[in-house]
Amino acid sequence: MSQNLRFLGLDVHAATITAAVAEPDGSVRELGTIPNRPEAVRKLLAKLGPPERRRVCYEAGPTGYALYWQLVRLGIHCDVVAPSLVPTKAGDRVKTDRRDAAKLARCYRAGDLTPVWVPDAATEALRDLVRAREVAKQDQLRARHRVGKFLLRHGRQRPEDLRSWTLRHLRWLAQQRFDSPVLQAAYDEYRAEVEHVAARVRRLEQAIEQALPSLSATQQALVGALAALRGVQRVTATTLVTELGTLRRFATARQLMAYAGLVPREHSSGGSVRRGAITKTGNAHLRRVLVEAGWAYRHHPTTTGVLRQRQADQPAAVVAVAAKAQHRLCKRYRTLVAKGKAPLYVATLVARELLGFVWAIGQLVELAAPESARAA
Repeated sequence: MSQNLRFLGLDVHAATITAAVAEPDGSVRELGTIPNRPEAVRKLLAKLGPPERRRVCYEAGPTGYALYWQLVRLGIHCDVVAPSLVPTKAGDRVKTDRRDAAKLARCYRAGDLTPVWVPDAATEALRDLVRAREVAKQDQLRARHRVGKFLLRHGRQRPEDLRSWTLRHLRWLAQQRFDSPVLQAAYDEYRAEVEHVAARVRRLEQAIEQALPSLSATQQALVGALAALRGVQRVTATTLVTELGTLRRFATARQLMAYAGLVPREHSSGGSVRRGAITKTGNAHLRRVLVEAGWAYRHHPTTTGVLRQRQADQPAAVVAVAAKAQHRLCKRYRTLVAKGKAPLYVATLVARELLGFVWAIGQLVELAAPESARAA
């Protein structure tokens, strides 16, 4: 049966799709370019035989998964592949849509492409909401920097006993006045933007909390279990779950670490072994929240009221893993700092080890889920 399959490679853009097919006899045939419209895709695929004889792939990109879901509804097997892992010839200096489609079809037939995980509709929707909050947090940081730099330019520095962006600091900012009406207007606008973005972040966090029930029961349980870890609040746990989907697709914790791009790059040949900084491949959103969580382990191991509340309804096995993570990662953090390592380097290394505990909790939660929930 596999000898009769036709492998279709699609080079997908916003307005057009260029297609090529690898035939069972070994030839690769270009099919031309069609508009990126559902009816055009349906007509093209209808010419290529029954659905069970077709395999389709295209590269992940800005067009998302709309084409994938259309093909699945038509009963056609489709893989969305990682663009960075598509084989490329070193001497190939010509790149066109037709050549890209033919290369995809040829590599797909040879089994040289790496499919990516495609989230379901509920997970993708919540992931977009989580990423919208991430953008809002970035805007909040910029708005706060503008206020601070404006005051610094005019000789206003916050008192040393005030921590940045606490309630006392906000009251101090509200008390600042300038003799020039022009400067006062500029300052008021900067402060208004800080308040506007803060309200935007609160709305998004509330929307995330309200959207959690849309996830599967296993994913909801995983969010609660991951929040038992220090430095992993519910929003961070939701980010992990929506970016990873399920931890069952990683056979080992090392695979998960590599997926997040937190393992060292390596260029070794013969007797020469060279390792460098982390690869930074894979999911950047996942890597960002993990490094942020890694900073929490610079403090002495303890279970505060907030963390105790997050652990209250969790199984004893999950709480035990979280406690083990606190002691191991805190010791690791302080040992590396004592050796003179840079704080960011230490936080990144702690983030990699934290992923191991994330993987362990995932195994506990997902293996405890009913068989029907695990198959979903």
